[in-house]
Amino acid sequence: MSVEVQLMLTPLEQFRNTIYAWFPHRADALMELLDALSSNQTARSVVELSLNPCFRRQYGSLHDGIAHLFSASEGQTCLPEYELSQERKVLLGLLVSFLPPPQKRFRLLGIDVTSASRPFAKTLADRTFVYQPNPVKGVKPITIGHQYSVLAVLPDKAHLAEPPWILPLLVDRVPSREAKRATGLAQLTHVLDDPALPFSQELGVQVVDSDYSAVTYQGPVASRPNLVTITRLPGNRTVYRPAPPLPEGLKRPRGHPTWFGAAMRLKAPETWEEPDEVATTTLRTRKGQRYTVQLEGWHELLRRGTRAQPMQKYPFTLVRARVLDDKGQPVFTRPLWLTVIGPRRRELSLVDIWEAYRQRYDLEHYFRFGKQRLLMEAYQTPNTTYEEQWWTVVQLAYWQLWLARDLATQMPRPWERYLPRFKTPPDTQRPDVASSPVVSPSPSDVQRDMARIIRQCGTPARIPKPRGKSPGRSPGQRPGKRIRHPVIKKSKHGS
Repeated sequence: MSVEVQLMLTPLEQFRNTIYAWFPHRADALMELLDALSSNQTARSVVELSLNPCFRRQYGSLHDGIAHLFSASEGQTCLPEYELSQERKVLLGLLVSFLPPPQKRFRLLGIDVTSASRPFAKTLADRTFVYQPNPVKGVKPITIGHQYSVLAVLPDKAHLAEPPWILPLLVDRVPSREAKRATGLAQLTHVLDDPALPFSQELGVQVVDSDYSAVTYQGPVASRPNLVTITRLPGNRTVYRPAPPLPEGLKRPRGHPTWFGAAMRLKAPETWEEPDEVATTTLRTRKGQRYTVQLEGWHELLRRGTRAQPMQKYPFTLVRARVLDDKGQPVFTRPLWLTVIGPRRRELSLVDIWEAYRQRYDLEHYFRFGKQRLLMEAYQTPNTTYEEQWWTVVQLAYWQLWLARDLATQMPRPWERYLPRFKTPPDTQRPDVASSPVVSPSPSDVQRDMARIIRQCGTPARIPKPRGKSPGRSPGQRPGKRIRHPVIKKSKHGS
């Protein structure tokens, strides 16, 4: 395709043509599988996607496409160290080429994990006990299955009420022998160290939850010159002011140097000093309620580390955020504590820190939408590699929905007549509805209209050519029983 024709295509059409050309094997089946998954409205299992009008092949082609998404020698999560195959490196470069340019002075990244529950898959290898929220009080929030770590770009929003879109770049299974922080750190290291990607040259801000506040994660990321890490800190921690300098003319006494000064215990307000910086912003909910957000910041604080991770070398900023109602009373019982670490952390204001961390919750929306609407954990396979490749298919389907968001039209159900309308170009807005609420389409809205969008833009997949019935198994052939794998129990330090 010529450059002139390529420039005339929409971003969605360019993405579809690019991904179709990238598929190393079974490109036609995989392209139709992406379309069936992106426009799915009724399927509750992966095999039911073969009944979607976008999938013109038999259900056997569906599983065959998933099995051949990557080369048979993929299995990168089984290697001693994190490593991407050449095919995945090419795919990562293709996805990065469709990233929108950042409108702020930094690019926002997010890392988090989610669980794939497989409690009854006894033939699936490397299962372990993983976290799964449970609404029943008193029931342990655990299940048996796998965990997947996702590194994503959080695109800029015009305002915080915009739909919770993310752009997942790397999706990797967390091996049972590793902690999720180790997998997330390996993903981040690969993205930042690749000279072919733009992340190493620009300021990046990553937002992570309190599980990543351990020094084993904070130490390696704190020294990166173009990275600022915002982490939620549990409310029972203790941080320290730097040790005061010795009086002039006094020689330092023998022994270990003093690194830490006065302790600041987050649970004891009497140990707090006056904040170095104070800011105020507003928070507006989707129902129109307005709250005041009070932000307090303490600069150049320290925390204790280990011999392998000397955290006294990396001072950070501590932020306390409280949401207040119109009467000045706290809306939540506990404040939100955030640590901001990195050489360029002072380039972010307290409001920037607050708004950046609020956007981290878009990752949770991606996990929820993926499991409910994109069948993220519905692929029942005994092969660990095939399960990992299915998660990549879900990742590509989500990208396709994001690139189609500007083409989606509103298709409300009968009980949704009064929903806010979608954004339209200024020259097509009607004056009689100009004052009604305007929003951007959410992932669910785009998926509802995706079948029409696919019919309109067409598919690069070729028409299937039936080749008769398969001969099946040879007479007398009997496959052996699959191996039953035990559930792996992680140690306390490795979890």
